[in-house]
Amino acid sequence: MDSSVPFVLMLLMCSSIIVEAQLKVYDLRASNLPTVILLTTDAYVTVSSGSTSLGKTSVRYNDPNPWWEEEFSYFYAEENDMLTLEVWDLDLLFDDQLGVCQRQLKVGTYQHDCFLTKGGTLHYTYTLG
Repeated sequence: MDSSVPFVLMLLMCSSIIVEAQLKVYDLRASNLPTVILLTTDAYVTVSSGSTSLGKTSVRYNDPNPWWEEEFSYFYAEENDMLTLEVWDLDLLFDDQLGVCQRQLKVGTYQHDCFLTKGGTLHYTYTLG
């Protein structure tokens, strides 16, 4: 038996355990965000994969149904990593967190709706592959 065969088999087994892939998060939009004392939400979203921050969207002022154009990419995502999206309301002193959406990553393209704890829904799409 060729001595390189066990080495090749070991490489194949290891590569199937840890698969890094490109993550793309896009089409972020929200609906029915809460209004507080006649003030409409000034919303933005932060995006992270595992412990890595991928960034945040721009702020959409006075819009209970915002849509964000930003797309987020990460080249070192792995299947089963945790994708976290946090929806925030920009305020003068302290920003208010409207809700957190978490999803374990799977290979493929998925659309999700996440119900926020303070009202409203975040809609987003991600692709891992």
